Amino acid sequence: METKIEAVQLSWTDGANIIVGQSHFIKTVEDIAEIMASSVPGAKYGLAFNEASGPCLVRTAGNDDGLVKDAVACARATGAGHTFYLVLGAGAYPINVLDRVKACQEVCRVFCATANPLQAVVARTAQGAGILGVVDGSSPAGVEGPADKADRVGMLRAFGYKFA
Repeated sequence: METKIEAVQLSWTDGANIIVGQSHFIKTVEDIAEIMASSVPGAKYGLAFNEASGPCLVRTAGNDDGLVKDAVACARATGAGHTFYLVLGAGAYPINVLDRVKACQEVCRVFCATANPLQAVVARTAQGAGILGVVDGSSPAGVEGPADKADRVGMLRAFGYKFA
């Protein structure tokens, strides 16, 4: 059996974030849409799920046509069955929904939650495709020093994620 492994570049709207994961059931689409509505009311998002049996369609949800298109483009680029692509619009961040997405009863794993450049490492066989992992952003350029640490701590406080 022949297997081809490739890095697939994923892209989406600048300023948005993406969560890429794997789940086991078409119900994922409605459940993640409900998670978005109840976790960050009014947040713009697009969701695509690659169905892996039956008609094998890309199933979608969302409240922003551009972000739905972004999610569909990512889903089609990998072609990986039972994977989902949740693109979060400006003002919504993975930290706002990630615990709930991971707790969704259909979700098997989350590969990443990022705004960084992203490649999915995809295996393709005669049966279909699957994501083996991701390359999220760039490799480290060094180790943080005192000024870098102060910048990191300041950024978290500026975002409101940590207190003084």
